[in-house]
Amino acid sequence: MITLAPDLDRTTRDLGWTSLTPIQDQTIPHLRAGRDVFAQAQTGTGKTGAFALPILEQVSGRATAPFALVIVPTRELCAQVALEFETLGRKRSARVVALYGGVGYRDQEAALRRGVHVIVATPGRVIDLVSRRTLDLSKIRVLILDEADRLLDLGFAPDIARIAAFLPRTRQTALFSATLTADVRAIAQRYTTSPVSIAVRPEEPTLDAIDHAWIDVNEADKVSALHELLGREGIERTLVFRRTKHGANKLVKALERLGRPARALHGNIGQHERERVLEAFRRGAVPTLVATNLAARGIHVDDIGHVVNFDLPENADTFVHRVGRTGRAGRKGVAYTFVNETQRKDFEDIRRKAKVRFRQERLTLPKVTPSTHASPAPRIGGAGRNRPVTAARRRRWR
Repeated sequence: MITLAPDLDRTTRDLGWTSLTPIQDQTIPHLRAGRDVFAQAQTGTGKTGAFALPILEQVSGRATAPFALVIVPTRELCAQVALEFETLGRKRSARVVALYGGVGYRDQEAALRRGVHVIVATPGRVIDLVSRRTLDLSKIRVLILDEADRLLDLGFAPDIARIAAFLPRTRQTALFSATLTADVRAIAQRYTTSPVSIAVRPEEPTLDAIDHAWIDVNEADKVSALHELLGREGIERTLVFRRTKHGANKLVKALERLGRPARALHGNIGQHERERVLEAFRRGAVPTLVATNLAARGIHVDDIGHVVNFDLPENADTFVHRVGRTGRAGRKGVAYTFVNETQRKDFEDIRRKAKVRFRQERLTLPKVTPSTHASPAPRIGGAGRNRPVTAARRRRWR
């Protein structure tokens, strides 16, 4: 049985933790021993705590140069992981800074000058700050790659290689992810030495707490199908996935015309607006969030009761990350997947690879008629496009 430092033990108990999760139990001893680690576990099983607790145990004294660097793929995940570090390390006076793009450098550089123990960052902002000579990585002893499969794909692998070159050669490196493919492991071997592999239920890539349903629906009827789902009793906080930014914006407008407040979240939305949208979604002021795959890894909002795959996921891994936004921390959740007239073969491939048991749900589709009293999505600060629906703007969504 793992015994935490007294202050960390008190903090976790104050947060309602009664015991460590399996990934924490299996990972913490190796990280304490200084071993490199490959850790695979499902979304919502406590991966952040698995690396945050042993890092926080090393925090002592005044913060100067950072000794731990946690790299994540998205701004939203960066903010969430940094907040968890701060929450767990509050009795230890841990100084943590989140470094990500989309905002100015001034506040982040000021925080670095004041001294930090732990940095949580996206790859691009790390490289920018090192280039500006305001970030010193020479004292880093621990490197964590969170959501490692995405960090080491073709988009991020060159940035990770550049960051690794800034770090001391003698360091501890750990990778955490829900999926660790053979290709990712091959790349990750470059940054690790004799890593310990830990896998918690990798054969079950989705949570048992999720009720999976698929809906056979023509492409032209998808808005009507979503309209019916959102009108059901008990549906309060729903995350809807689209493949493209344009598709997300288009669907939000269609929902607003039907009197269903919604907001979009994707890469073209500025960081401050993203934070306002997410906060409104957390509070329930915005009941429906329409997002691209960016949100599959970056959103950590409690009590998302329902996920809707409006557009079929590209593959089984994307499916797992999307639906993993619900059914977290022991709570129940429902995930609906729309399958149009041309996608049955692709859907069967996802079902087989994800090893998920689906039930088929049949809908009685309502007539989609724009409401003459449709309410715009709530204002959440700043100048938005939340204008009342006028006669000129009432047109059938196609």
